[in-house]
Amino acid sequence: MTKAEIIAEISSKTGIEKMDVQETVEAFFKVVKTSMVGGENVYVRGFGSFVVKKRAKKTARNISKNTAIIIPEHFVPSFKPAKTFVEKVKTGNKTKSSK
Repeated sequence: MTKAEIIAEISSKTGIEKMDVQETVEAFFKVVKTSMVGGENVYVRGFGSFVVKKRAKKTARNISKNTAIIIPEHFVPSFKPAKTFVEKVKTGNKTKSSK
């Protein structure tokens, strides 16, 4: 499902204009991105958490040049779904998994 399909679905279910829904969805994503860039986690109860994870400094290999390179510590965005959300997906995907 794409962002456009999500916007169309919300618009049809709520009766709100697509442009208004699009602005709201875009504003939500902007707030999540800005918060995570600032090092804050975003928690949405019943859905999940957008968290910033720290990756430690490590040594990697460049196979083509046969040299070692050091990857400095860095932060990556991650999503951790809520337990209730995971359970709904597990029980709701019975028909798709049988194909």
